Amino acid sequence: MINLQTGNPAPQFTSTNQNNDTVSLSDYIGKKVILFFYPKDNTPGCTLEACDFRDNYQALKTQGFEVLGVSVDDEKSHKKFETKFELPYTLIADTDKSIVTDYGVWVEKSMYGKTYMGTQRKTFVIDENGIIALIIDKVDTKNASKQVLDMLS
Repeated sequence: MINLQTGNPAPQFTSTNQNNDTVSLSDYIGKKVILFFYPKDNTPGCTLEACDFRDNYQALKTQGFEVLGVSVDDEKSHKKFETKFELPYTLIADTDKSIVTDYGVWVEKSMYGKTYMGTQRKTFVIDENGIIALIIDKVDTKNASKQVLDMLS
């Protein structure tokens, strides 16, 4: 399993967003990026996290951050999620699971005694040079944006 650490170069990726536009991490060189991985659109914890980033989006932008959400849901699912909750940032579709694999967040999970593969909720902050500045393993879904800012200060 991949074990990224702060100081490592962020794995590069190219995929599509909720509008079927091509998005690459390299598009954000020169900007600070909050890259948050979440299991599934329109589920309780993921919605809390996505809406927290929405509610604090302008404050994050003021501090120079771009916000990118990533899940293995497709573009159509992301578009519904964006529209339903008025999300102002990019949602990246990782349907081939290449991004979640490269970031080490495609993991074995268990629920009700069954094991399955799924996305681990995790946030990476990437600096202007494409280097991982912060990794949050235990995301507080209700306060995800505050958690990022508190850990960086």
